[in-house]
Amino acid sequence: MKQCTHPDALPHPEPEPLSETCVECLAAGTHPVQLRLCLECGHLGCCDSSPLRHATEHFKDTGHPVMRTFEPGESWRWCFVDHVLV
Repeated sequence: MKQCTHPDALPHPEPEPLSETCVECLAAGTHPVQLRLCLECGHLGCCDSSPLRHATEHFKDTGHPVMRTFEPGESWRWCFVDHVLV
């Protein structure tokens, strides 16, 4: 099983969300399906089931490796670099 060390470098406490929803979706006139929080900077982007996949685009633009779900009742995290749950 692949090991991921990226969570070790994340800020503590985790950053506060920079917005209440995906601002890129708002600007584009689309609706996010679910939200993901960047654990490096607090960017809130839409998931890959959303039309424009802004959380993944944020990773591609910044290289910030780990995000977590921002959905109530969920607590999983994903590393974009290693492609694993962390």
